[in-house]
Amino acid sequence: MKVLSKVLTLALLAFGLTIPCYAEKIVVEGSTTVLPIAQKIAEMFMNNDPDIDISIRGGGSGVGIASLIDGTCDIGNSSRPIKDIELDKAVTNGISPKANVIAMDGICIIVHPSSSVSALNKKQIKDIYAGALSNWKQLGGSDEKIVIISRDSSSGTFEAFGALVLEGGKVRSDALMQASNQAVASIVSRTPGAIGYVGLGYVTSSVKAVDVDGVKASKETVLSNKYPIARPLFMYTNGTPKGLVKQFIDYILSPEGQKLVEEEGFVGLK
Repeated sequence: MKVLSKVLTLALLAFGLTIPCYAEKIVVEGSTTVLPIAQKIAEMFMNNDPDIDISIRGGGSGVGIASLIDGTCDIGNSSRPIKDIELDKAVTNGISPKANVIAMDGICIIVHPSSSVSALNKKQIKDIYAGALSNWKQLGGSDEKIVIISRDSSSGTFEAFGALVLEGGKVRSDALMQASNQAVASIVSRTPGAIGYVGLGYVTSSVKAVDVDGVKASKETVLSNKYPIARPLFMYTNGTPKGLVKQFIDYILSPEGQKLVEEEGFVGLK
């Protein structure tokens, strides 16, 4: 058998062929807030080692955690902590979710660039999303209807916004619910009168980020807890990370990885 294997190898080399190598693979799924971080780290990983295959998918924090619980991904990205009901299901499935904090983020309130409003407080934001305020003139702006853009219920950003701003209240029924940070930013950028909320890394010159409670969202204000709508970003694993998954997360937490986190517009842990 060894002789046959050697002959086969020599025959392949003679024809300029190579024996296929099977790449190590990990699947990462979930939060669209964490998505650009995961994509950047995966790109660097695969550039450094072509034998590594990393599949990155979005879908929202709820999707990422559900996939981890179902055993269909190795890392579940989330912009919120795991819920008790999810943890119970994980235990039933023999999964032990481990929360790995990989960055911090500020949830930024964004408006159309033409808006004259540059600052809001949390109560005003809550009243807008609850429906108590419906026209920008009520907030010192122009006589213009407020168009509400929100994340959908599978989003960790939606959960965090609900807890930190709405205090458990509901978003008004005519809000335009979107599946990703990018979708929210895109609609706000082209809709006069619109307001939305996105992760810090999704704020560009195409939208206007307003101060909240007199504080501008930045690395400094998020790390100092001065910005009032801040939260950690997670990569959940089944137990303590091992093997390639550990290498991936360790790289994110390294000085080089944290620099990449900040290049994507998010907040490093130091």
